[in-house]
Amino acid sequence: MTALKDILLRQIRAQGPISIAEYMTLCLLHPKHGYYTTRDPLGTKGDFTTAPEISQMFGEMLGLLVAQVWADQGRPAPFTLAELGPGRGTLMTDALRATARVPGFHAALRLHLVEASPVLRGIQADRLHQYTPQFHDSADSLPDQPLFLIANEFFDALPIRQFLRTDAGWAERMVGCNKEGLSFGLSPPSNLSLLAHRQDDTVEGQMVEICPAIAPILSAISARIMAHGGVALIIDYGDWRSRGDTLQALHKQNFDDPLAHPGASDLTAHVDFEALAQAAAPLRATPMTPQGVLLERLGITARAQTLAGSLAGEALQTHIAAHRRLTHPQEMGHLFKTLALYPPTAPAPPGFDQ
Repeated sequence: MTALKDILLRQIRAQGPISIAEYMTLCLLHPKHGYYTTRDPLGTKGDFTTAPEISQMFGEMLGLLVAQVWADQGRPAPFTLAELGPGRGTLMTDALRATARVPGFHAALRLHLVEASPVLRGIQADRLHQYTPQFHDSADSLPDQPLFLIANEFFDALPIRQFLRTDAGWAERMVGCNKEGLSFGLSPPSNLSLLAHRQDDTVEGQMVEICPAIAPILSAISARIMAHGGVALIIDYGDWRSRGDTLQALHKQNFDDPLAHPGASDLTAHVDFEALAQAAAPLRATPMTPQGVLLERLGITARAQTLAGSLAGEALQTHIAAHRRLTHPQEMGHLFKTLALYPPTAPAPPGFDQ
């Protein structure tokens, strides 16, 4: 039993069941036993690998996309270059290397990172020290100036609430306990106004998920971009509208029961891209685009061919496999989706304008 599981069992027995959102928050961000507060979760020694860790090409493509949007919007200076949940800082390192020769871009940027993990903050500060990054607990404290932001696999880790449609209304899925340990249960059903819009596209027995944290985050981002310009580029796995139970856990590189190892497993859920677009209004949202399609439009294959010219043997095969993993529909190319949010008066970002 993990230390956090014991804490959760005692809390639930004393106070009653908790929502999935509260459970995820405690599992991921508990000050002493939270998954993100106690470890570096990335890579072969962690529980998962993100696109930036697969190949430098991912960060390079996104960095050049952001730089082109900056140029298209008149090269504002100074501006905030921000990332939500930067991991090890790999994406931003690659993006900054790729944009080093864009005239005026580095001179104008001020780097800001939104990161909750003390462990990852230390890694980011070390890797990006030459850019003097400023750290934030939330998007609310980002500077009030032009904002060019990247969020790769950030929204999938935000706490969700789950609701099951029954003949008597919506019942919220909760985490309680029984003799064996933690267990799922349901609250008494009720008619919830926040789910009124899902009456027409669901039937009894179906589950939907909502993410309460999306609205305040997108509101803070939208206010800055609407007032001063910029773009928010979001890459994550999910679909246009939430449907079904997508809560999942990863533990030691394998899928796990979400209740089995609280604090020692990564918990995520699929992202509702429709909710992102709605929360960012009045920003304009691009069509949701598969990751592989966007990367191909941005020129990743030409970049891959250039890099391949200096490789041979196992290094070349690894490089080819990385390109396939990022772009192929049967790998990350279709599972991961992308969305850009930008001012209504600005041109559409590259890769989304087709």
